[in-house]
Amino acid sequence: MSAAVIPIVDPDLIAKYDQAGPRYTSYPTAPQFHEGFTRENLRAEIARTNALTGPPPLSLYFHLPFCESVCLFCGCNVTWTRDRQRPAPYTDLLLREMDALAPQLAPGRRVVQLHWGGGTPTFFSPEQLSFLAAEIRRRFEFAPGAEIGLEVDPRETSTAHMDALADAGFNRLSMGVQDFDPQVQEAVNRLQSFDMTRRVVEEGRARGFKSISVDLIYGLPHQSEPGFARTLDQILSLNPDRIALFNFAYLPEMIRHQKAIRPDTLPTPPEKLRILRRAITTFTDAGYRFIGMDHFARPDDSMARAQDEGRLYRNFQGYTTHAGCDLYAFGVSAISQIGRTYSQNLKDIHSYGEAIGQNGLATHRGLILSDEDLLRRGVIMHLLCHFSLDFAAIEKASGLRFTEHFAEALERLREMRADGLVAWDDRELRITPLGRLLARNIVMAFDAYLRPGAFSRFSRTV
Repeated sequence: MSAAVIPIVDPDLIAKYDQAGPRYTSYPTAPQFHEGFTRENLRAEIARTNALTGPPPLSLYFHLPFCESVCLFCGCNVTWTRDRQRPAPYTDLLLREMDALAPQLAPGRRVVQLHWGGGTPTFFSPEQLSFLAAEIRRRFEFAPGAEIGLEVDPRETSTAHMDALADAGFNRLSMGVQDFDPQVQEAVNRLQSFDMTRRVVEEGRARGFKSISVDLIYGLPHQSEPGFARTLDQILSLNPDRIALFNFAYLPEMIRHQKAIRPDTLPTPPEKLRILRRAITTFTDAGYRFIGMDHFARPDDSMARAQDEGRLYRNFQGYTTHAGCDLYAFGVSAISQIGRTYSQNLKDIHSYGEAIGQNGLATHRGLILSDEDLLRRGVIMHLLCHFSLDFAAIEKASGLRFTEHFAEALERLREMRADGLVAWDDRELRITPLGRLLARNIVMAFDAYLRPGAFSRFSRTV
């Protein structure tokens, strides 16, 4: 999407489509996971994928959950603590979990992507991070040129951390900014100066990190279009390779600490759309490509190339350049996507530790996807990555006639078609530039699991 075609959105249209809906980092979404999925199901799927001709490469995710303080916008599974001794026993649990899973993999299955998230991975000391990185490499074979990244918190990241990460082979950094406005930062309990952030960016570049990404959130308390415009200018001065711009998921009924945010301090849906439009215009005018629903990348970045080559995909980490991988996730609450299954570890850190201590695995719930699930997942993810669908390609892969099989979904989309959000003919479905701002609403038409009453689980789409 170029800046020239970004639409001015009618406030009445915003109100019409302002509803809750999934973010679709998976399909089916997490509410469909159930405790009938067991460790035996997980082991069976690992064996099945091992036996495939040319089994998928591996993507590894490690959840490092510790933070010293709570950021009120956060919806992640986090353990707040000032006890700097916590990472050592937690690392031991990760080693045991790896020891239970890694031997089940067929020889030759290489890691092409590794990511550490949290929490705050840099809550761990530089020595602890170096140790964990070495132990992962001891258990898994990495492909040359593997993408190795992590999230860092500039408030917690020292020069020694940066040295340790570079020495361990990390080549990508992402860091949360959210907003540099002091009033916004005070309201969400995340005080992080521009100079502090700039230092980490500069140290990352000095150590040869290939890609540096920053995360922003719109919809936070006290945000406005003029105020956020100042943050956008500061972000551009950092010259990041990628920028993620997320819609604030305000769910105080489900996330207790968000109750500290007063609803009357949040921007209205029309103001949020103005903030989003300003951000899109600012970044695209500066030469960034608008990728998917919420990412921007320089044209030479691997994410932009992945979109050009049809390799862009979406999983629990958001947009990824590595479609076709089996995602093995380690740590409390971590979700794996292996073959045609999802599996999630126990969400409570103490229960997770007890389960790992007993049998090396902490699988709590999951899902085996049906053929229909896989078909609809492909449709939803392709729309969210590429904003068009070639009916013939889907029909060739599935043996089904698209307009007949998805007649109900197309019927649901007719009103959106009339509103200019989506268009289709006999060959292709396309999300328009206007519809791209409401892409979650559009793909919900293809979700076979959405039922009345289920929407309270999800954040608002606008």
